Amino acid sequence: MSHGGDSRKVVIAALVGNVAIALCKFGAAYMSESTSTLAEAVHSLADTGNQALLLVGMRLAAKPADDRFAFGRATEKYFWPFVVALILFSVGGAFAIWDGISHVLTPPTHVGSPLWSYGVLGVSFLFESLSFRVAFREFKVMLKGRPWQKAIMETRDPTIPLVLAEDATALVGLSVALVAVGVSQVTHMEIWDSLGSVLIGALLCTVAYALAKITHGLLIGESAAPEDQGKVVDLAEGTPGVARVTQILTMHLGPDVVILSMKVAFRPKMEVEEVEETINEMELRIRKEMPHMRKIFIEPDSRGDGRGLAVAKSVRTQVEERA
Repeated sequence: MSHGGDSRKVVIAALVGNVAIALCKFGAAYMSESTSTLAEAVHSLADTGNQALLLVGMRLAAKPADDRFAFGRATEKYFWPFVVALILFSVGGAFAIWDGISHVLTPPTHVGSPLWSYGVLGVSFLFESLSFRVAFREFKVMLKGRPWQKAIMETRDPTIPLVLAEDATALVGLSVALVAVGVSQVTHMEIWDSLGSVLIGALLCTVAYALAKITHGLLIGESAAPEDQGKVVDLAEGTPGVARVTQILTMHLGPDVVILSMKVAFRPKMEVEEVEETINEMELRIRKEMPHMRKIFIEPDSRGDGRGLAVAKSVRTQVEERA
């Protein structure tokens, strides 16, 4: 369930690459006076800050629970990716659009050599490809045979998809910048370079919106994946003394921290001591198989309203059909 170590590796790889790339792009943008190259430089600067914020979130999320944060600070892993999406939109996308439009309205009177842009954008493409390769390798592990669209929507750890989206966007942006610089050189019309900046900005804003939408749901508290809920019900109802689960509610505080609340109907005429022992046994079984279920609350109640069971039962039916 947890991909903490893999996520950190992906983020660090992206951070190291973006620091070098951003410095090179700013130098090339200064020498070539290319608007598209400058947009890509700001894009890399935003990505560098984004990876730093993701590492901050990972560090804060590892802090133990205290009186102020009784359930710990695992939600830090959701808050900072949301901030990253906002920065990508404002610093990366909005700046690129503004800078491109301003150069369309007021074309530069002097343009430097495009060779600087070609060289740095080409090298940047190589470094971004290496970073993308690392993130994509971990993303394939996360897929577990699912379609990528479904995996992204169901993920409870946005770090790897976020870095992968940043790297993919960077590769597309670099391609756009190279084409824009090339067309401007061939046609001697700098408007193409400026339009390239606007296109890069629009691309960044679109990706940022998608990332913000995903992390927003996690930040306000999404339930555990349907497969996890189905497994919890199976483990609970397989415990001796349990008649059935009458309600199950879950909420992710972080990728590997879940609150689990259940109402359970027990075998008739059980003594209080037997109910307590059965509850303890249920918790042991669930924690052994699903260690990310960190906070478990079980209430004896044979008349639970059934919330959450529809999802769990649908998963169980799908598993039985595949078998």
